[in-house]
Amino acid sequence: MRFTKNIKSCFLILSLCTVLNVFGQSDTNKFILVLDAGHGGKDPGNSYHGFVEKEIALKTTLKVGKFLESEKDFEISYTRKTDEFIELVNRPKVANKINAHLFVSIHCNSVANQVPSGTETFVMGLSRTNMNMEVAKNENSVILLEDNYKKTYKGFDPSKPEILIGRKIIQEDNLYSSINLATTIQDNFTNKLNRKTRGVKQQPLWVLDAATMPGVLIELGFLSNKEEGEYLNSDEGQTEMARQIANSIIHYKKMYFNEPLNQEDVKIVEKKYKPEPQEHIDSTITKTNEALNSSSSMADESGQEFYKIQLFASSKKKDLHSADFKGLNTISFTFENNLYRYYYGKSYDVTIAKRLYNEAKSHGFKDAFIVQFANGKASALK
Repeated sequence: MRFTKNIKSCFLILSLCTVLNVFGQSDTNKFILVLDAGHGGKDPGNSYHGFVEKEIALKTTLKVGKFLESEKDFEISYTRKTDEFIELVNRPKVANKINAHLFVSIHCNSVANQVPSGTETFVMGLSRTNMNMEVAKNENSVILLEDNYKKTYKGFDPSKPEILIGRKIIQEDNLYSSINLATTIQDNFTNKLNRKTRGVKQQPLWVLDAATMPGVLIELGFLSNKEEGEYLNSDEGQTEMARQIANSIIHYKKMYFNEPLNQEDVKIVEKKYKPEPQEHIDSTITKTNEALNSSSSMADESGQEFYKIQLFASSKKKDLHSADFKGLNTISFTFENNLYRYYYGKSYDVTIAKRLYNEAKSHGFKDAFIVQFANGKASALK
């Protein structure tokens, strides 16, 4: 009985969507694109380390639009161009109303654990695992900030399979195109900018579900990861990311209209972003030496005592770019008594050393401790 009820619900959704959604494109020869900067106004989105999602999303989105507005046969519309709150239900409506060819929503990620990093691009679809449901909850949660949200969204619930199945059938024709674009975006981030990729994923996100054309939701990276957040918050980082999104859309348009893709269509932006060096932290620690012995590592050229954070010791030598260091940089090591001891950072100020220690702890190094180097000797700081 319950199964029959679910099937009826599924077909009811299909019928409603068929009536309400109008498939088809504009008669113009222009490629119509809607760019959606996530969040805005009273909805800041994610916020970590002073980095605010609504601001980064808007600045990056406007840069994407600026790149594409100079291209031939593009017509660009925006869901917002200022810091204003746009109800989620109205974002895809902008695209549906003008029969857009493509809908692109831009966001930033975050999690309580400050280690994860990387870009990922979502398309509408049934969840393949439970791993990404947190993203769906985060991006759909803005619904609760709206007036009359229960009436507006009429039972949209990612937890109900019959709802999702009905909607997925409606979206099936667009899914293949969405995946193609999402794959190009992720490839460009990785191959052109050396950004870590978390892949292309399907999730029941309302903003994509309600659009009647192919669409993607791009998570530029994790604001909870301080290093990645600094990159995304910088003008250079936003320009680099926006250029690769624009390149991907140009490629998609060419495929959509069956036009040849020329080499000159792939625009290049010189990578100018350089992380700001942290005050009092020696950023010149070598990462390429084949070995460092105890005497050279425990002595400082100035003769001053200094501090490092020991992360762990191992009988095996590790690549200093290894994932074992969980995103931390300025890694060094010593080798003594057949053990490699790996350290994070360097400071002449114990206060700064304590900050580095807390940072190592936040990255998951629970057994980390401060080591004081003085007079050629190393000792744990009590």
